[in-house]
Amino acid sequence: MNQKDNKNDHMAAYWMPFTPNRTFKESPRLYNRAKGLYYETSDGRQVLDAFSGLWCSNLGHCHPKITEAIQDQAAELDYATAFNFSHEKAFDLANIIAEQFPETLDHVFFTNSGSEAVDTALKMALAYHRINGEGTRTRLIGRVNGYHGVGFGGISVGGMVNNRKFFGGLLTGVDHLPFPYDAAEDAFTRGEPDTDPMKYLKELEQLITLHDASTIAAVIVEPMIGSAGMFVPPKGYLKKLREITEKHGILLIFDEVITAFGRLGEANAATYFGVTPDICTMAKAINNAAVPMGGVIASKKIYDTFLDGTKAGIEFFHGYTYSAHPLAVAAAIAAQCIYKEEGIYERVRNNIKFFEDGMHSLKGEPFITDIRNFGLAAGLTIEQRDGVIGARSHDFFLKAYEHGINIRTNGDTIAIAPILTSSKQELEPIFDILKKTANDIQ
Repeated sequence: MNQKDNKNDHMAAYWMPFTPNRTFKESPRLYNRAKGLYYETSDGRQVLDAFSGLWCSNLGHCHPKITEAIQDQAAELDYATAFNFSHEKAFDLANIIAEQFPETLDHVFFTNSGSEAVDTALKMALAYHRINGEGTRTRLIGRVNGYHGVGFGGISVGGMVNNRKFFGGLLTGVDHLPFPYDAAEDAFTRGEPDTDPMKYLKELEQLITLHDASTIAAVIVEPMIGSAGMFVPPKGYLKKLREITEKHGILLIFDEVITAFGRLGEANAATYFGVTPDICTMAKAINNAAVPMGGVIASKKIYDTFLDGTKAGIEFFHGYTYSAHPLAVAAAIAAQCIYKEEGIYERVRNNIKFFEDGMHSLKGEPFITDIRNFGLAAGLTIEQRDGVIGARSHDFFLKAYEHGINIRTNGDTIAIAPILTSSKQELEPIFDILKKTANDIQ
């Protein structure tokens, strides 16, 4: 390690993800500890985590039951390969998860992140059609402003330009549906907009006509658009999407990396919306982000096709060194028990209206041009300054941190995703600080 006086020399070796490294290292924001709803900074300040880490620490930080489960597991079995071997708790967890999804989704494949989960889901879809005798189904359809992680599959079906433009041609045969939100009509909507969903889904029907359904493998969408700034498709959108895909034999994939395990007051968005896709991805809150973990849950139809279509040996040539890692599994089982025993989903449902009212109380504050909410999640659009994307919203993010809350910025949007165990009294400071922040920036 460099022993020069410049603090930046110590930080130079770490190339930080999704971060302006130069400016961060000039004025770093470092967390030393976390407990419950709060982070503690390197200078001893308490910062309220109003973003659940990164959409993931739904049960608060350092939950004692999760910590104990990890410690006990590390002393008992630190690692077990998932290739031709396993451990009992992996099967226990798969059953716990399957019980919470619609009944036709019942086979869980473990990964280590949402990005890996998406690439796994896409490979499942492509291989399923080939095994099923429809190898011409290779096209994939995502959505503008969709976020599906950072693997090459995920950024190919994803629709966020900065995640795509630097990395060449990506996967071929990928199309994108329109972004299902129109600020001119939908700004300041509470929950799902009333817009006709076919305004956005007619493009899917046109793509099916253009390419023919026999060439299309899957459509992948976030039920609630998270990373682009928390946007909600209109009422009936997902049900209509399911009708269209099912009619044409196209698999439907829900990316539930953000929505699974409580954010909407249910175990997953498929249950909340009453729409059952063929495949769901998950990660983040599956084990409260205590150890990296993700997963894919697929329908019995898909699982049986792989098994019945393979005469002998490996049915799915895919997996990861750390799939169903014992520490991640132990943390997940503990987290899933907490969701159930502490009635977390019901607590979220009881707080949604209070959270909605608090967020929409910001209407009229300086520079806030739109407010969106769904479950315990909300998004703000911040007016640009001098036509520069993200300039003012980044100042908003920094000022909010100075005032003592952790939020998320992307482009001209701010996202808020409180820890799910928060009481109404613990949610109130978020609204107060956001209001103060809006009045403190230029």
